[in-house]
Amino acid sequence: MARAIWKGVLQLGESGVPVKLYSAVQDQGVHFRLLNARKREPVKQRMVNPDTGKPVPAEEVRKGFEVEPGTFVMLEEDELAELEPEASRDIEVAQFVPRGAVPHAWFDRPYYLGPDSDAADYFALARALQAEASAGIATWVMRNQDYAGALLSHGDHLMLVTLRHVGEVVPASALPAPAGRKADEREVRMATQLVQALEGEFDIASFRDEYRDRVLELVQAKAAGQPIEVRKYEPKQPEDTLSNLLKASLNTARERKVA
Repeated sequence: MARAIWKGVLQLGESGVPVKLYSAVQDQGVHFRLLNARKREPVKQRMVNPDTGKPVPAEEVRKGFEVEPGTFVMLEEDELAELEPEASRDIEVAQFVPRGAVPHAWFDRPYYLGPDSDAADYFALARALQAEASAGIATWVMRNQDYAGALLSHGDHLMLVTLRHVGEVVPASALPAPAGRKADEREVRMATQLVQALEGEFDIASFRDEYRDRVLELVQAKAAGQPIEVRKYEPKQPEDTLSNLLKASLNTARERKVA
């Protein structure tokens, strides 16, 4: 069962809805430990002087911000502590916007919100957001850090997705202008047919981390003393032209649909 990682109160004007915050994602990446190859014991990383290679005692290590190449401003822990936001349990909902008003590039990390005490108000808010197709724009402080987020309905429940800050999202206008000619109407029609041929139900179970699966297979085989057979990833070679690629993909999609 999921365990709440934080508690707060959704503040909407004069009303407050107590909530619990739950992680909506969990890390499933492959993590390795560094070992001594001969003794097979874990090794530790230490702070060292890059010029002498000698260890630097922890009490002599300070944080620094590089203002220009090779020039640093040294900062003390108590100075940084004074800049931390004031602790609060309030999630301030400043406004509501259409759900599609926030571009996907701004979404960062999703959390589930569950009712803490007053379940009636909680579920009423979730239903209202779903009926209006609205998203709340909220701000809060959690673990000494400021957050902005989008309050969304998720079925009968609420979800709070943190948003990236100004300057973190690269606008599409910053991309280099595409080279070459524009697609003609025939290529657009073929692309449209390809999209239509590949239409289907979304199945999240089909999106596996294949690298992680291969690593775990290798670990299990080595741990059991079995012969090792490493499966390598072999990328497909693209067709020469967009038209050939679309034709081949369209034919494949049609064959799958017939089957």
